Amino acid sequence: MLKVCMAGATGWTGSAIAEAVAQADDMTLVSCVARRAAGQEIHGAPCFASLEDALGGPDFDVLIDYTAPDAIMGHTLAAVAAGKRVVVGTSGLDAAEYAEIDAAARAAGIGVVASGNFALTAALMTRFSLMAAEYLDWFEVIDYAKPGKTDAPTGTARELAERMGAVKQPAFEVDPASVKGEPGLRGGKVNGVQVHSLRLPSYSATVTSTFANGNSRLTITHDAGKDPTIYNDGTLLAARKVMEIVGLVRGLDNLL
Repeated sequence: MLKVCMAGATGWTGSAIAEAVAQADDMTLVSCVARRAAGQEIHGAPCFASLEDALGGPDFDVLIDYTAPDAIMGHTLAAVAAGKRVVVGTSGLDAAEYAEIDAAARAAGIGVVASGNFALTAALMTRFSLMAAEYLDWFEVIDYAKPGKTDAPTGTARELAERMGAVKQPAFEVDPASVKGEPGLRGGKVNGVQVHSLRLPSYSATVTSTFANGNSRLTITHDAGKDPTIYNDGTLLAARKVMEIVGLVRGLDNLL
């Protein structure tokens, strides 16, 4: 039975994941981290105010973290140092921070799985986009989220752009950084790929990769509705798979 600590267990996504873990036949929710529920129980598991406190509580195998961008790096490194596997569901880290996590996990001989989006449909969008980048030279990414989203781009869009740029650097007729007028209106560059972030009401998390080849275009879109349970299956899959991994694996599609 896989023993899980759920960080962010009272959050929008975290609460759905915690319930899914508690209901899984091969998992046990042994503890949670959530300041506003500290001292209480969630699905029968004690809740702690901090990860430090949780590490001193019931033993667990995997930390699933859906907290905040300013907490996830410290949580992940602390868990790895304590010999715990980690599933990173929180966005906001960059490539250099992930490289640090990978090095720490390899040194400890344990695994970490991180994904900008744990929805199975998002994993397939990523896979198809990477396939397209092998064949098409022109591509950019558009990232849509709610107005209150604090990081730009979203973790899904950042991870997608980093990985597409690793497949191939996209073509440009005019370098986006040297356009006349307002260069920032051409978006920001992530591993050589232009990413445009929109923050508008009615969106939850939508990412579009757009490709062109001559006079033809290809658009691949993942559009997440306002239902956090779409992340359950992918997150639980990652929690199971992370036990077999050493180092960092980025992208749910790499576990499918």
